[in-house]
Amino acid sequence: MILHPIRHLLPLAAAFALSACSSLMPPTQVDAAMPTTWQVPLPHQGSVGSMTQWWQQQADPVLAELIAAAQAVSPSMSQALARVEASRAQQAAAFGALVPNVGAQLASSRGVSQPNLPVTNTQQIGLQAAWEIDLVGANRAVSRAAQANVEGSQAQWHDARVSVAAEVANLYYSLAHCTQQLALARRDATSRQDTARLTDINANVGFVAPSVAAMARASAADSNSRLTQQSALCELDTKALVALTGYAEPDLKQKMALAPAKPAQAASLFVASVPAQTIAQRPDIFAAERDVVVASAQVGSAQAQRFPRLSLNGSIASMRMVSNGVEQEGTTWSFGPLAVSLPIYDGGQRAAAVTAAQASYEAVVSAYRAKVRQAVREVEQALVTLQSTEARAQDAKVSTQGYAESLAATQARFGQGLASLVELEDARRNALASESALLNLALERNRAWVGLYRALGGGFEPQTPDATFAN
Repeated sequence: MILHPIRHLLPLAAAFALSACSSLMPPTQVDAAMPTTWQVPLPHQGSVGSMTQWWQQQADPVLAELIAAAQAVSPSMSQALARVEASRAQQAAAFGALVPNVGAQLASSRGVSQPNLPVTNTQQIGLQAAWEIDLVGANRAVSRAAQANVEGSQAQWHDARVSVAAEVANLYYSLAHCTQQLALARRDATSRQDTARLTDINANVGFVAPSVAAMARASAADSNSRLTQQSALCELDTKALVALTGYAEPDLKQKMALAPAKPAQAASLFVASVPAQTIAQRPDIFAAERDVVVASAQVGSAQAQRFPRLSLNGSIASMRMVSNGVEQEGTTWSFGPLAVSLPIYDGGQRAAAVTAAQASYEAVVSAYRAKVRQAVREVEQALVTLQSTEARAQDAKVSTQGYAESLAATQARFGQGLASLVELEDARRNALASESALLNLALERNRAWVGLYRALGGGFEPQTPDATFAN
């Protein structure tokens, strides 16, 4: 008899849940202001290509190996993976609230229930079920939030992977650049020591004044100091790369000695002309979008706690009784109660929970919009730096070549006694500065490519955020 009203009640409850849940939640998608086009030229006119294998496209196996090693031992990636597993467990728990909970019970007893009755042995086995009918979508909101949390944690893992790769690449290029600067400093120190030696010889025989020899020795000492400082900088970069990759320092130095030290290749990258398409490829932006979904669902869940809740219980059991040699068997069952709980007064707790959830939602939306603005800034900064390095490259080469020719000519004149040591030092200083600037420009370009790789999301594909975790 009870089944008839329930059969009419459940469809009404489902319709009410769909309408109530959608009205209780704030928007899960929010707008973020961004420019309609990039303000700087795109590299290669924004040609289409994949960034996922960009490190392999560099034709530098040492760099690719170091990135893989760092990702394997990265604590940030391990923590991100742990968050993925935790969010999956929370998702499973949230889904469990949407379906009936079923339990089994096995019981056995022996005793006398009333005076003057024989001993009775009873065995019972049965199933019990309980289900909260999600009238206003509270449990659905929690389940939706758990799903968004899983997707967001997976995107954060990808973001950690991209960050580690970019950090290794920057350190790798920095160490290669430091090694080149060290070779330049060593060559300069050797040249100045030779000049000081020859000047001392000429001073001893009276061809030049002692003050000129003292100036040459000071110049040689200064170059030796810079050489020592540059060597220490290279050691610091090496130790940083050791800590990041987990390699033993002798092994890392051996690998770096075999590294090709090539400039970052302008691999095929896709920079969409519309910033919104580019920003959508960033895992941190995708995760921020999921945070908005989670916050929206939390508001809906808090709102749903202010509405009636409907629960249904039921059980079925098989029982066997033996008393005074007489055995009885039977089945018992129950359907109900169908209970409705109505929140009446809680001292403002539910209202406060709604207010807190709404405030959290607004904060998450604000953080999302700020991340979008930051992402646009990072892409445009990388593009500006790339454009700048390309524009300065030819001038830097011409400058370096010209100062090198001037130094060679001045050294020849100095050897013939036709140029002063001051002229030689000035020519040497200009040549050293221009060659060092050329190396710095190459490092700046490498870092700009790494920055663009990072700013474009490193090959993340929002359509399949959990493909990496399929195995």
